[in-house]
Amino acid sequence: MKFEAATIKDIAKALGLSTSTVSRALRDSHEISTETKQLVLEYATSINYRPNPIALSLKEKRSRSIGVIVAEIANSFFSQAINGIESVAYDKGYNVIISQSHESYDKEVMTLQYLASRSIDGLLISVSTATKDLEHLKALHERGFPIVFFDRIVEDIHTHKVMVDNFRGAYDATMHLIKQGYTRIANITNSENLSISRERVAGYIEALAQKNIKPRKSLIKYCFHGGMLLNEIEEAINQLLKVRPRPDAIFTASDKLTTGCMRVLKSKGIRIPEDIAVVGFSNSDIIELLDPPLTVVRQPAYEMGQIAMELLLQLIESKRPVKDFERRILATSLIVQGST
Repeated sequence: MKFEAATIKDIAKALGLSTSTVSRALRDSHEISTETKQLVLEYATSINYRPNPIALSLKEKRSRSIGVIVAEIANSFFSQAINGIESVAYDKGYNVIISQSHESYDKEVMTLQYLASRSIDGLLISVSTATKDLEHLKALHERGFPIVFFDRIVEDIHTHKVMVDNFRGAYDATMHLIKQGYTRIANITNSENLSISRERVAGYIEALAQKNIKPRKSLIKYCFHGGMLLNEIEEAINQLLKVRPRPDAIFTASDKLTTGCMRVLKSKGIRIPEDIAVVGFSNSDIIELLDPPLTVVRQPAYEMGQIAMELLLQLIESKRPVKDFERRILATSLIVQGST
């Protein structure tokens, strides 16, 4: 049996009223008596009546819906950011439609087209590793569509951007390893296409340079899928283990890369930190349960989501075109534990 939502016509027919009377009663119009309003509202509640969102969006020219595109919801960083987004959105009366690109440019384009066709009021996006061509985003932005980038940003589109201090986070992680006596420090990071990869590699290199340690290209490995494919991490580690002298520490630059790296090292019987120390970016709740507990750079993901949503609402609800855009950079924190 096909579900059919209750309508104003259903209420009018049941109560013997006109649809216009029911409509005005639901809007709390002064034209309708208190007794009739109460009658209509009580009956509407009893049949679980809800206004048709499509009809409302046509009338108000707003859907009160926000599109969010991330690489993967299962990634603890993105799930925490989404929680921050929703905390602000629902408080302001907006619904959130969440989609995953799975690091695919084609999926990102297709998803954006779908969301735009559903008349969302604005978009929050962290671009995929495969996204080089920005035409799908530029086309919407040039038509005045509100877009805010968070975490993985692009420089070519002039709008609000929210990120962490990737350079400093990577610098602090690498400097911590150096102070612990490690000198042959490898770096496993995401795709070179991403802003976060470039900034984190730069922080890693700067820390080495300050301690007169020459960066070696053979110790920097890029994983295009950012840890979503375990065999990609395993291949990177296999290449690092062939380098002579072998790395004595690994800095991993994202959530999935960090936990995946520990998994691969343990499968190979490599002790952490006795054989190789590990430090990485991670917001996972399980880091303290690992053996040994993992030293990590934590990002304020929840706060990032909140700020990105607040900035998007500014764009959506502004009465005039916004010309001054913010670039919010949030501080990371280094949590030192047993893996280093």
